[in-house]
Amino acid sequence: MADNGARTGTAPAAEAMPLFYSKPEALNPTRHASLGLTARNDFSFARAAHAIPVVASEMPAAMRSYPIVFIGPAKAPVIITGVRQNENLFVDAEGRWTAPHYIPAYVRRYPFILAEDPTSAGRLTLCVDRASDRVIDQLMAPSREDKIAPFFNGAEPTEATKQALAFCDQFQIDFRATREMVDKIDAHGLFAPRQSKVTLEGGEVLNLTDFQVIDEAAFNKLSDTAFLDLRKSGALGLLYCHLASTNSWTSLVHQASLRKADGVKSA
Repeated sequence: MADNGARTGTAPAAEAMPLFYSKPEALNPTRHASLGLTARNDFSFARAAHAIPVVASEMPAAMRSYPIVFIGPAKAPVIITGVRQNENLFVDAEGRWTAPHYIPAYVRRYPFILAEDPTSAGRLTLCVDRASDRVIDQLMAPSREDKIAPFFNGAEPTEATKQALAFCDQFQIDFRATREMVDKIDAHGLFAPRQSKVTLEGGEVLNLTDFQVIDEAAFNKLSDTAFLDLRKSGALGLLYCHLASTNSWTSLVHQASLRKADGVKSA
C-alpha cells in the first residue's frame, strides 16, 4: 500500500484492456474506409499514467529520464513517470510531453496496437483504438483544419497504415525479446521487492511501493557461469540500464517540484 504516493505494481484484471486502450478495433477497409489519424502530437491520453511499459531496446534512452522498475507477477519493466496515482509529471495540461525527455515507444504506438485475430489462432492483426480523439471520420468532419492521414486508399492500406503496422510489429518483437531477458534474470533469482521514499521540495514525503528491482548485491555474487549465461541471453544490457536508471529518481523529484511550483503560480 502506498503512503500518499503511488502503487506502481497493481495488477490489472484479466479482462482489462491494455493501458490507454478502451475500444480497439481491427482495421478493415470496408468498415474503416473513411477513418484517418490527425497529425497533431497530443499525449493527453497518457496524462494519468504514472508507470508505462518499456522494452529493452529503448532502455538506454529511457534510463536518462526515468527510473526503470519491474511490476506484477510477470515482473514487467516500466518507467516511473509520476510519484502519485494517476499523475504523469511529463505531460502538461496541453498534452505536450516535456522536452527533452524520451517518449516511450508504448506511448508513440498509440492509438495502434497488435491484437490476436479471433478468426485465426496465433495471428496478430493491426487494431486502432476508436475511442482516441485522434481517430477521425473524414465524412463526419470534412471541415477540420488539422491534417488527417487516411487509413485506406480504397481497399489498400495507405503508407501511414503500413508505417503503423511496421512500428507495432517491431514493438511486439522487442516486447517478446524483453520478456525472455526478464525470465532469464528471474531464473537467476536476481529480483527483490523494493520501495522508494521521495522527498519533494517543501518537505513532503511520498512512498512508492509494489515494485521490484534487480538486487545488485546478488548480481555481483553470481558465478562466472551464471554471468556468462546472462551475457549470452542479451540480458546484461537491460540489467545495467535498470541499475543506471536509479539515478533518475532525482529527475522525477525535480519534475514533481516543477509541477508543484506551476500549480502554485496558477492558483
